[in-house]
Amino acid sequence: MNKKTVRDIDLKEKKVLVRCDFNVPYDENRKITDNRRIVAALPTIKYLLENDCKVILCSHLGRPKGEVKPEFSMDIVAAELTRLLGQEVRLAKDVVGPDAVAMAENLKSGEVMLLENVRFEPGEEKNDEELSKKFASLAEVFVNDAFGTAHRAHSSTTGVASFLPAVSGFLIEKELNFLGTALENPERPFMAILGGRKVSDKIGVIEALLEKVDVLMIGGAMAYTFFKSMGYNVGNSVCELDKLDLAKELMEKAKAKGVKFMLPVDTKVGKEFDPNTESKTVPFTEIPDGWEGFDIGEQTIRLYAEELKSAKTVVWNGPVGLFEFDQFAVGTNSIAKALADIDAVKIIGGGDSAAAVEKAGLAEKFTHISTGGGASLEFLEGKKLPGIEALQDK
Repeated sequence: MNKKTVRDIDLKEKKVLVRCDFNVPYDENRKITDNRRIVAALPTIKYLLENDCKVILCSHLGRPKGEVKPEFSMDIVAAELTRLLGQEVRLAKDVVGPDAVAMAENLKSGEVMLLENVRFEPGEEKNDEELSKKFASLAEVFVNDAFGTAHRAHSSTTGVASFLPAVSGFLIEKELNFLGTALENPERPFMAILGGRKVSDKIGVIEALLEKVDVLMIGGAMAYTFFKSMGYNVGNSVCELDKLDLAKELMEKAKAKGVKFMLPVDTKVGKEFDPNTESKTVPFTEIPDGWEGFDIGEQTIRLYAEELKSAKTVVWNGPVGLFEFDQFAVGTNSIAKALADIDAVKIIGGGDSAAAVEKAGLAEKFTHISTGGGASLEFLEGKKLPGIEALQDK
C-alpha cells in the first residue's frame, strides 16, 4: 500500500470529490435491501467532515448504460446517507450538468452532496477525457474509496485522477492492507477455498494461488469440470468441456508445487434446477445420468472443516453450492460456520460468498469481507487495478 490516503494530504476546508461504491441492492419498491456498501464509506466521509471539507460524493447504481433512467436514480442512496450521517445529503439533478455545478459551487464546509448516477453519462464507462475534466472541475481533491470498481478504468475512477491530486479513502486502504498482507506475507498454513460456476472465471486466480497457498479447496459447479477431466460421469452438471485439459494441468501443477489440491468427495445432486427438486447425495464418482450436482455432500463438509482447523490464513471466494436454494445452501453455510469457529485471518473475497456469510449471520466472525467481488479476484490474480494505479504514490 504505497499509495497516498486522505491522511497524507492537506484537506482542510477543501472541496473534495469522493468516488464511492454505492451500488446497493434494492427491491421492487426501491427499498435498499443491504446497505453494507454505504456503511463501508462512512469512515472516509466522516473524516472529511471533521476536516471541514465540502464533500461531493459520486457513484454508479446498476447498469443504466449511459442513459438517464429514474429506476437507477441515486435518490434512495441520498436518503440512506442522510439517515446514517444524521445530516442532509442533497442530491444533484444531474451528474456534471448545471444543477451539479451550481450545487458544488455553493457547497459550504461540513456539507455533503451526492451527484446523480455517474453511469447516466455515456462517457463514464468509456473513460471519456472531457467527462473526466468535468468531474475534476467540481473539486480540488479526488478521493477514490470505491474498491468494488477499482478494476475498471472509468471517468469517475481513473480519468478524474489525471486532473486532480488523487488519494485513497480508508476503505481502499483497508482492502489493500488485508488482501495484500494475505498474499505477500500470510501466516501459514495458508488455505484458499474457491467456489463458483466456471473454472474459466477462476483460471487466473487458481494459477496465482498455486504459487502461494499450502491447501486449495475447490467447491461449486466448477468442481464438475475437474471430475470430468478425471474421466468420471457428471450427469447434467455444469461442465466446461473445452477446459478439461486445463483442469488436468492445474491439478498437475498443484502436485508439482506441493500444494494439497482438494476436490469434493461427494456431491448433492438434484433432478432439476428448482428449489424443491428431488435430491440425494452420491459419491463424486457416481453422479447418475439425468441428475445435476448442486452442492458439496456431508463427507466433503467434514473433510474441509477438519482441514480448515489448522489454517492460519484463509481466503474464500465463491459459494461451494447453489446457496440461493435452501436445500443446496448446506455446504456453503457449513463452510461459513467452520471458518467462523477457527482462530485465523479469514478473508472473504466479496460477491456471493460475502452474501452467504451475511445471510448466515456470521459476518462479524471474519477478519475482513471485501466489498469488491471482481476487484478482489483481479487483485488475487496479481493484476494491477487501474483505479488504484491512478492514485498518487506516497
